[in-house]
Amino acid sequence: MATIVQAVRMALHYGEEHLGVTDVFGEDVGPPLGGVFTATQGLKTAWNTPLDERGILGTAMGIAYAGGRPVCEIQFCDYAFNVIDLFKLAGNQRWTGAGGYDMPIVLMTPTGSGIRGSIYHSHSFESWASRLAGWKIVLPSSALDAYGLMIAAIKDPNPVLVLLPKSLLRVRDARLIPGEPADQEELSRLIDAPIGDRSSWQPQWPDLKEYIVPIGKGELVREGPTATVISYGRMLPLCVQAADELSREDGWGFDVIDLRSIFPYDWDLISASVGKTGRVLIVNEDTEVTNFGEHLLRRIVDEHFYDLVVRPRTLLGKHVPGIGMSQSYELNTVPQLGHVREAMRELASDPA
Repeated sequence: MATIVQAVRMALHYGEEHLGVTDVFGEDVGPPLGGVFTATQGLKTAWNTPLDERGILGTAMGIAYAGGRPVCEIQFCDYAFNVIDLFKLAGNQRWTGAGGYDMPIVLMTPTGSGIRGSIYHSHSFESWASRLAGWKIVLPSSALDAYGLMIAAIKDPNPVLVLLPKSLLRVRDARLIPGEPADQEELSRLIDAPIGDRSSWQPQWPDLKEYIVPIGKGELVREGPTATVISYGRMLPLCVQAADELSREDGWGFDVIDLRSIFPYDWDLISASVGKTGRVLIVNEDTEVTNFGEHLLRRIVDEHFYDLVVRPRTLLGKHVPGIGMSQSYELNTVPQLGHVREAMRELASDPA
């Protein structure tokens, strides 16, 4: 019953103990805060850096070159734009060295809206990230997936970007992480630092087990013959909720795909579903111009043109420079439950 934040923290602890993680670092990542969202509390290798995203990624590259296995954090993905050139450099090292130089970096950063973070703390980054050749990019929507994807990322010899949806970081998973106590209050007592003085606090880690979600494998979280809905991250629970509501109200059944990995992505899962339903909707909160969803739409049209019975659709964020702090701005900038439900209803009811 862990939250995504707790799942990431437990995965990093497992990485320290069993997978050779040598450093966990970033702005406020070390004690006493343990990360702005508390994802690194209690980790023995965690330390603080200056407010310098270029320094963070550059240091991670140096540690990896020297044989270490670093996990670093950019505090919000909005500030990843400061270091695009180093992303490119880190991504091409194994390729330019013919596989002779591993680059086992994990870079995690919160992404997306949902916390009223205004223009500096509400961007989505997956469309930009999908253009970073050489990087693997994952974006979980549940705690168990966050744990499994983080462990897969730590073990990978390539640089992996772990995008964490801000609005879901405190959402609990009904499924248990292997080794996690079933009582959520007990888990909190063991691994959550107390408010106030933490100078003598030490976590009591449960006996965690390895659990891997393979990078590049999506999940079919709902199944039905009517239409295919592809999503991930913050939008995924809204798609599931809308599918359940439309199933009760109208009898429609949707294939809802949680992509989980932006690159590589599970084309086999997408292809099988679109071939079955002939109707497809892609939902995410990133801005709509040169959106990653447009790439998926193009490939679906290229490879499934004669399977489609109605025009394929996307539901994406508005192409505006930022998201205002006012709740009304945020609600009208990125898709909400009502928008998702209406787009799915229109897709299902469109006459073939």
